Amino acid sequence: MSTRFPFTAVVGQQDLQLALLLNAVAPNIGGVLVRGEKGTAKSTAVRALAALLPEVEVVAGCRFSCDPASPDPTCPDGPHTVAAAEARDARMVELPVGASEDRLVGALDIERALAEGVKAFEPGLLAAANRGILYVDEVNLLHDHLVDVLLDAAAMGASYVEREGVSVRHAARFLLVGTMNPEEGELRPQLLDRFGLTVEVAASREPDQRVEVVRRRLAYDDDPAAFAARWADEERAVRQRIVAARELLPKVRLGDGALKQIAATCAAFEVDGMRADIVMARTATALAAWDGRSDVLAEDVRQAALLALPHRRRRNPFDAPGLDEDKLDQTLEESAEDDDDPDPDGPGGGGGEPSPSPEEGPQGGDAGAQPEAGEDGEPQPAAGGAGEQAPARAAEPFRTKALTVPGVGAGAAGRRSRARTERGRTTGALRPRGALTKLHLAATVRAAAPHQRARGRSGPGLVLRRDDLRQAAREGREGNLVLFVVDASGSMAARQRMSAVKGAVLSLLLDAYQRRDKVGLVTFRGTAAEVALPPTSSVDAAAARLESLPTGGRTPLAAGLLKAHDVLRVERLRDPSRRALLVVVTDGRATGGPEPVALAGRAARLFGAESVASVVVDCESGPVRLGLAGRLAEELGGTAVTLDELRADAIAGLVRDVRGTTSRRAA
Repeated sequence: MSTRFPFTAVVGQQDLQLALLLNAVAPNIGGVLVRGEKGTAKSTAVRALAALLPEVEVVAGCRFSCDPASPDPTCPDGPHTVAAAEARDARMVELPVGASEDRLVGALDIERALAEGVKAFEPGLLAAANRGILYVDEVNLLHDHLVDVLLDAAAMGASYVEREGVSVRHAARFLLVGTMNPEEGELRPQLLDRFGLTVEVAASREPDQRVEVVRRRLAYDDDPAAFAARWADEERAVRQRIVAARELLPKVRLGDGALKQIAATCAAFEVDGMRADIVMARTATALAAWDGRSDVLAEDVRQAALLALPHRRRRNPFDAPGLDEDKLDQTLEESAEDDDDPDPDGPGGGGGEPSPSPEEGPQGGDAGAQPEAGEDGEPQPAAGGAGEQAPARAAEPFRTKALTVPGVGAGAAGRRSRARTERGRTTGALRPRGALTKLHLAATVRAAAPHQRARGRSGPGLVLRRDDLRQAAREGREGNLVLFVVDASGSMAARQRMSAVKGAVLSLLLDAYQRRDKVGLVTFRGTAAEVALPPTSSVDAAAARLESLPTGGRTPLAAGLLKAHDVLRVERLRDPSRRALLVVVTDGRATGGPEPVALAGRAARLFGAESVASVVVDCESGPVRLGLAGRLAEELGGTAVTLDELRADAIAGLVRDVRGTTSRRAA
């Protein structure tokens, strides 16, 4: 067995270590989500935690780690009437991102269950993690069907495995720890809320600390056993401190004053539900026990808020996680004063003049207001260079209706277009390829029924052969690649127009986040186009690139379309099963170079020839309109929609139009 890097030897990640240790003291806090850039010892620290946990008493021979003091009455290995106990190390089970559902929850032998009526169950990772740690590296990349299973198990403390009426249940109480790089995409809100604490980690910018990180890592790589021996005393001390804190935890007093501070803090930061209050209370209590105290102090409440609230106050994926510490200190101070002095008109009761919002200047005006470009759309010189304007602020996002790719795909699970998936409604049956995962019972019985006499059936059981088994064909939803091609030229440079355009793209990005799509961003202006963001699952990265997008110059529409075509070609090689939806945001003008309009038309027809589903968001405004975006949509073989029609209430027929246009092109 390989020697793990010691937990106490990790450099410069005190918040991460504290969050993990608090969960070791009080597992009911609910686990830890570790967010941060690559190469910051996230996985190293998590894997090292298991060596510090106290031993666990389990029923001897039980594959589900039942507690001998109170064995699970429904344990598949039970009943444990006279339970012999044994002690073993706490387990840390890793869930691979690409694991199957059967690997996570376990699997039933369907053939034996039908033919013999025997519940032959092979436990999965949830069973192995019971009363231990379940660790998911890159948890934000976990498939939706696995996320659903984790949510159920975390909520109920049990795992249910059901296959065509045959059911197995076992306990699944575990400490959930996840690590992720936000650049690769965000978590579903439901799973995000299941993590008790969250920590943001980053590499130190202090040269001395970075030197120490390298020195320790090289020493560990040279001789892991010797390096671990050097830290054995520190590891032993932390392990003993965890045991002592667990013993003290039931004696810690959480007074009314601390509870009022917790409630006031959660209310001030407008977190949803009551889980945040409960997690903060448990965390503050664990902090006191960790420090060897029997009373919760204000400093415990403050630290608990910094760990428990940042990921619960986000309203959409474009909000950066975090907590305003000045506001936190003010809230704690005011709640303490209110506890001492119930007079609302006393100090700290408010009543002062409100400070101007970030959007307002010192006189209450709009700090983001900028002069518009001229009516001809030509940009005015700015600090960014001749012919370039500073980025316009995006308008408020709004809700859009779904744009779907026509037909039935077979891409990654998501929520946009129809696809053949492992989960969803049953649409038919087929012979299994490899292991049977979803039995189609009726089709299996129909296949076996004509052969029962020839197989010598004499009893009530059904005589099954491998060739009789039928896999259920299911239809669900897939995630697509939504590639945005955004016109950032001078014709789009009017401040209000570009603000509205960015708001529309942000709205579509939010929709892509909710539907589990990959997104990419191509922009064109001046004389060329560029890939502002290669296809990624991180919609907040796309939002950040869009927000900083400057405008100005000519309109190389053909260059933008050709760049998008190259991006889709490369992505088809990387992921052939993921279908694309092209969203072109432009007024349809094409300028610069010889025959720009004809060249743009030829570039657009490339997408039409390849049957790429496409939508043109027409940004043209004013009393006189040329209808160029509509002509571009015809060349693409897609449909055009104005900014006003993009809103949910006005876009009802758009999906039908996209599908109908593509069908006519195929015919």
